Amino acid sequence: MLTIQFVPYTEIESLSSLGRIRKLLKIAKENKIVLLEGRLKKEEEAEMIKTTMEEIDDEFKGIEMAVINPEAKENDPVGKMRAILAGALLGNRQGFTIIGPASVVKEITKDPHKIQLLAQEPKRRRKKR
Repeated sequence: MLTIQFVPYTEIESLSSLGRIRKLLKIAKENKIVLLEGRLKKEEEAEMIKTTMEEIDDEFKGIEMAVINPEAKENDPVGKMRAILAGALLGNRQGFTIIGPASVVKEITKDPHKIQLLAQEPKRRRKKR
């Protein structure tokens, strides 16, 4: 069974950078796809990738991550002003981040307005007798 877990930004807001990374990575390691309200800071995203690379083993194959940020592609001046104001008020709560285990997420395609995720059911390991 494929599980998607929504994580509101308020749930990670008070955590340290390392705490945020650990929390999100723990969920992904449970073969769940994380739908995070907002986004991590650029430094946190880089640290998450680094931490993930250090934890890859026979059972954990890494993560796939994509961010959609509606403010990034505003072309008209009113839209840009609205995006700047929303960013000042909401901080990193704008947009969504999807993080999933590489063993479950087959492909993530992204364009400025949407993310498409193709997933497969997690493979179950056979128990040795």
